[in-house]
Amino acid sequence: MNNQQNKLILGIETSCDETAVAIVQNGRKVLSNVIYSSADLHKKYGGVVPEIASRQHIEAMPFVLEKAFSEAKLKRNEIDAIAVTKGPGLIGSLLVGLSAAKALSLTLDKPLYGIHHLAGHVASNYLTYPSLEPPFVSLIVSGAHSHIVLVNDYTDFAVIAKTRDDAPGEVFDKISREIGLGYPGGPIIDKLATQGKKDAFELPKPRFENSLDFSFSGLKTATLNVLNQLKQKAKVKDKDWQAYITQNDFVATFQNALVDILVEHTLEALEIKNQNKLVLAGGVAANSQL
Repeated sequence: MNNQQNKLILGIETSCDETAVAIVQNGRKVLSNVIYSSADLHKKYGGVVPEIASRQHIEAMPFVLEKAFSEAKLKRNEIDAIAVTKGPGLIGSLLVGLSAAKALSLTLDKPLYGIHHLAGHVASNYLTYPSLEPPFVSLIVSGAHSHIVLVNDYTDFAVIAKTRDDAPGEVFDKISREIGLGYPGGPIIDKLATQGKKDAFELPKPRFENSLDFSFSGLKTATLNVLNQLKQKAKVKDKDWQAYITQNDFVATFQNALVDILVEHTLEALEIKNQNKLVLAGGVAANSQL
């Protein structure tokens, strides 16, 4: 067993379509980080297919685990504990990771800790910014989640706001599919948006009274309505809808509206909680405009 300052933790994450295993020392030093993604298998379906994701986790887990230990130059019995994503996420995918973690915990006689998926998103910033310490406000935006949380301590979180319907990543993927851009939609739209006008048409920015909660379903519907109107107009004239508005302008306007909502709510949260530190987390946090 290592001393308190040299704890070796094996982390397993399988909440969606990526099989990830890492070994971290002291909670800050990454000794290995191995990721296998099945994203290419989901592209033709326009989104993650749960059964395919689960099967890929089962196939990938043995060699991802082996590679993680190999890169860290460690034997399995040298780790001190195991951490695994317990949710939220795709049930089948989570079960694969949990099963692997439980098996290792039993065979190695090591403690097992279930980790909330969103807490993991926040914690990733401690690796990127070693001097970061709570308290701070975190905006967590991903394919399935959208939360603003006050991080009081490393394991003490208070939810300030959350989405009441669609998550930003879901909306990006839906708009991308309807335009024919493919999956995943976020990175594709982000790249095209840098070359477009952000005010090509008007879009709503829904707000709940006396709440910082998000709602993106209205924005999604409004954007799709504009697209359908353009397509109908183009069909009558036997033209392509991009004859009336460029694809780049369309996605730039949509993205601008979505990012504005995230930014406005988050800035208000910082003011309300009297905080001056903001941490971004989740896949959508990679958006260049955000």
